[in-house]
Amino acid sequence: MGLQVFWFIAIAVLWTGFFVLEGFDFGVGMLHGVIGKTEAEQRVVTGTIGPVWDGNEVWLIVAGAGIFAAFPSWYATMFSSLYLAMVLLLVALIVRGVSFEFRGKRDGATWKKTWSRLQTAGSLLAPLLIGIALADLLHGLPIDSSEEFTGNFWDLLSPYSVFAGLTLVLLCVLHGATYVSVKTDGELRERARRLARRSTVVTGAAVLLFGVWTQVVIHHGAFPDFLTVGAVLAIVASSWLLGDRREGWAFAMTAFAMAATVLTFFIDLYPNVMVSSTDAAYNLTVQNASSAPYALKVMTIVAIIFLPAVMIYQGWTYHVFRRRLMTPAAAGGAPGAS
Repeated sequence: MGLQVFWFIAIAVLWTGFFVLEGFDFGVGMLHGVIGKTEAEQRVVTGTIGPVWDGNEVWLIVAGAGIFAAFPSWYATMFSSLYLAMVLLLVALIVRGVSFEFRGKRDGATWKKTWSRLQTAGSLLAPLLIGIALADLLHGLPIDSSEEFTGNFWDLLSPYSVFAGLTLVLLCVLHGATYVSVKTDGELRERARRLARRSTVVTGAAVLLFGVWTQVVIHHGAFPDFLTVGAVLAIVASSWLLGDRREGWAFAMTAFAMAATVLTFFIDLYPNVMVSSTDAAYNLTVQNASSAPYALKVMTIVAIIFLPAVMIYQGWTYHVFRRRLMTPAAAGGAPGAS
C-alpha cells in the first residue's frame, strides 16, 4: 500500500473519529433544551460535554489539515466549491462555541434563552453542512478539466446530499441522547434514555434509506452494503440495550452506527477523492490529487509520533471526567457527580 492510499485511509479515519466524538457533542447541543426542563437541568446536560467538546473539535481541524497537506488539489477544489457552505459551517461552530461561554455570563432569562437557541442552531447546522459536503464529494459536482468548480451554491444541494446531511443530524441526536443517559442520573437519565429509544426508529430508517440511495447513486444497485446493514443492526441493538438500562453498551452501538455510516462515504468514494459531474475524466483521484512522495513521508513520520500521544491524552480526559452528573437538587443541594 502506497503512502497516497495510506493518507486517504488516515483522512477517512480522522473524519470518522470526528463524528464519533463530536457527533454526541452536536446531539447534546441540539437536545439540551429538550432533556433539561429547568435552567439547572440544562446546565447539567451541557456540562456532560463541557470538558471534552473543544478537544473533540480538534479532529475536524486535523482532518482538514490532512487533506491540505496530503491532497492539495482536493483541498483547493473542495474548499473553493464549498466556500459559502464552509463559511456557514465556521459561523455555526463559532456561535456554538461562544454559546457555551456566554450563556452563563448574565442571569437574565432572555439572555440565556438566546444563547440556548444559538447553541441548538449551531449544533444542528454543523453536522448538516458537513454531511452535505461529504455527500457532494460522492454524488459529484460540476468540475472542469482545470479542477475548477463551474457551478453555483444550489448545485451543492442535491436531494441525495441534503438527505445525507439530515441522516447525520439524526445520528447525532441518537448518539447525543444516549451519551446524556450515560453521563447523568435521576430524571435526566430517564428522559435521555426514553428520547434515545424513540429516536432509534426514525434514525434506523434514515440510515437504511441512505445506504440504499448511495448504492443507487454510486453502483446503480438496490441493496445496502455491509456497513449500512451493520449500522442499522447496531441502532436496533442500542434500542434493546437502552430498554435494558445498559446505556454504556448502547452508546458503543450508536458510536459504531455513526462510524459505519461515515466510512460509507469514503469506501464508496475511493479511488476518487472528488467526483466531477461534468465528466468522469475530470474526477480528482488519490493519484492525481496527492502531494509529492517526500511530503507524504514527512507527514507520515509526524503522524506516527504525535497522533498516539494525542489519543492517549484525550482518552485520559474521558477517564478523569467519567462519572455521572446530577442536578443540584438531586445531589443534595450542591452540584456534583454521583
